Amino acid sequence: MGKLTKYVVGLYAVLLFGSVHAEWPHENISNAVFAKNVQNREPIDIITGKVDSLGKIYFFTNIRSMNGDRITHRWSYKGRVMAEVSFDIRGDRWRVWSSKNLWHTWLGVWTVDVLNHQSKVLLTRTFEFESKDE
Repeated sequence: MGKLTKYVVGLYAVLLFGSVHAEWPHENISNAVFAKNVQNREPIDIITGKVDSLGKIYFFTNIRSMNGDRITHRWSYKGRVMAEVSFDIRGDRWRVWSSKNLWHTWLGVWTVDVLNHQSKVLLTRTFEFESKDE
């Protein structure tokens, strides 16, 4: 993607979301989504709204140009780290995913940070888990 294209896309993101940081991916992460499943190393049933059912939720990332590095998915709920899953990146394009089983009492906003080997946050994504009964 050329500089002008990145600028235009970034400007569109600012107009749409209010800031580039909120939705703009990291330069080494070409895709970062929540999904109901992962098949053949691809996210299936991507979650775009609130999560309203119990069970497993996946966080999928497509990593680029970080061969030899290590990343971590850090799942947090109400400021508390609930899980950390680390991956060794072994190629120029490396797809990884982690998952979390949601319990009925864990309603609210969840955060997943993607960290590099120095614990620097590369990207943050959130989703909201709500009960169907509410």
